[in-house]
Amino acid sequence: MRPTFPAAALAALIALPAAAEPVIEIRDAYARASNTMAGAAFMVIENTGTSPDRLVAAASDSAARVELHTHVMDGDVMRMIHVEEGFEIPAGDSVLLERGGKHVMFMGLSAPFEDGAGLEVTLTFETAGEIVVEVPVDQERMPAEMGHDTMDHGTMDHGHADHGGS
Repeated sequence: MRPTFPAAALAALIALPAAAEPVIEIRDAYARASNTMAGAAFMVIENTGTSPDRLVAAASDSAARVELHTHVMDGDVMRMIHVEEGFEIPAGDSVLLERGGKHVMFMGLSAPFEDGAGLEVTLTFETAGEIVVEVPVDQERMPAEMGHDTMDHGTMDHGHADHGGS
């Protein structure tokens, strides 16, 4: 008679990583255009899983280039920078992508953002993989939790970023 314990133990070990995977949920997404060539998307990314993940890329047919950006103070000037390593999404926590902070940047818009329209955005996570999100355009929205209601991407010093070309 063969022992069943080793097979059962192996099956349990194989199942463990799946239970530890991040579970990513996207909430409260919206997009705005700062001008006819650039815009941004904002949202809450929640990881309800038990291991961290990282948002590493974003893509959309709505723009020639889509990047993950944030803002940093450089002396007296707020600068927007491309965050090549992406954004960590801690286990059991959420990350707010907001105006004046972390966000998804659209450069070289394929068409102007129209209020009420939707943009299909693919978010790529290291572990969770690709998640496609329909992001509504809301040019008037000013979230209460934001705290940077007056920030304007169109007048900000974007450093060496080219927001208009491909």
